[in-house]
Amino acid sequence: MGVWESILGKAGRRFVKRKDSDAGENGRALEQPQSSFYSDFHTSEGAKHQQQRLCGPFVAMTFNFIVAVGIIMANKVVMGKVGFNFPVALSLIHYVTSWLLMAIFKALSLLPASPPSKATPFSSLFLLGAVMSLATGLANVSLQHNSVGFYQMAKIAVTPTIVLAEFMIFNKKVSIHKVITLAIVSISVAVATVTDLEFNFFGACVALAWIVPGAINKILWSNMQQTGNWTALALMWKTSPITIFFFVALMPLLDPPGVLSFNWNWNNVAAIIISALFGFLLQWSGALALGATSATSHVVLGQFKTCVIMLGGYVFFNSDPGMISLCGAVVALSGMSFYTYLNMLKESAAASKKLLPKQNSFTLKPKSTMDDQKVGMDIVDSV
Repeated sequence: MGVWESILGKAGRRFVKRKDSDAGENGRALEQPQSSFYSDFHTSEGAKHQQQRLCGPFVAMTFNFIVAVGIIMANKVVMGKVGFNFPVALSLIHYVTSWLLMAIFKALSLLPASPPSKATPFSSLFLLGAVMSLATGLANVSLQHNSVGFYQMAKIAVTPTIVLAEFMIFNKKVSIHKVITLAIVSISVAVATVTDLEFNFFGACVALAWIVPGAINKILWSNMQQTGNWTALALMWKTSPITIFFFVALMPLLDPPGVLSFNWNWNNVAAIIISALFGFLLQWSGALALGATSATSHVVLGQFKTCVIMLGGYVFFNSDPGMISLCGAVVALSGMSFYTYLNMLKESAAASKKLLPKQNSFTLKPKSTMDDQKVGMDIVDSV
């Protein structure tokens, strides 16, 4: 340092010290957000806050829509070209793949933290895992044994089931405008998609048995994320082993025999793995959408996907579903847009109600400068 001191002098030494301090301040400024994100990510409250901040309703539903279109293509390859006609076994492969990926995330400390075990009893997680496996398994078997039209009618019946179940369980009421809109959407989707109603007694029994678990599954996923500090990935991590256990039990009951004698060559395995990766993304995006919106909105999103796929086939692939089906799809999409508009009005009104008490506290408690600063910060945080 003696040479540098003789060359730079006092002014140079002050310049070097100032640069060093600036570099230290910049480094600390970069480290603070990273450490804050790391600490938030590894607490259940912070992880949920990060999910809400980064993945709002629009992002979650768009993500779910894109992945749903992708898995339709992937499953067409698996069940069509590959010939893997074992729906429950395919769902089992999807969930095992999801669990392995989340185990890797956990090993790398990338899995969000779960709430304490006291916050959510194991019975609730067990019920969610069991209902999820039952709903997924029965849906796949229903699609296998029913015509597309009958399967679509069963999907439409999930919407009023969710509204009725939420009213009975949580006393959640729906406005008359939403009821009328949902009725118009359901009827329009039926007109657009239900072209064949071939009746199969076993398939009809499976479809009817799927409606209630399908509705309860969406309600539980949405309620546990919105009332507790659960993120989508944390809840998937806890419930996946339970779901896998029930899939193993359901596979010999609902799948045809011969899964072990299937031609497990490299091409077939690669197609199934791609489908499984899409299955993980679909489960994750669906959980994000249910956490960001509601069970009813998620069902409406599913009907939206059906109508968009049908209209896309007409526009890009020259399919001809008929003028009545096209009109039904257009009316359904219009009804879905109006339903989304009603939800946005409700969310903005709820946000205004949350802000009003803090503004009142600002006007009612001007005791000191410190109190004013604290209330002012609360108002900024709420915005």
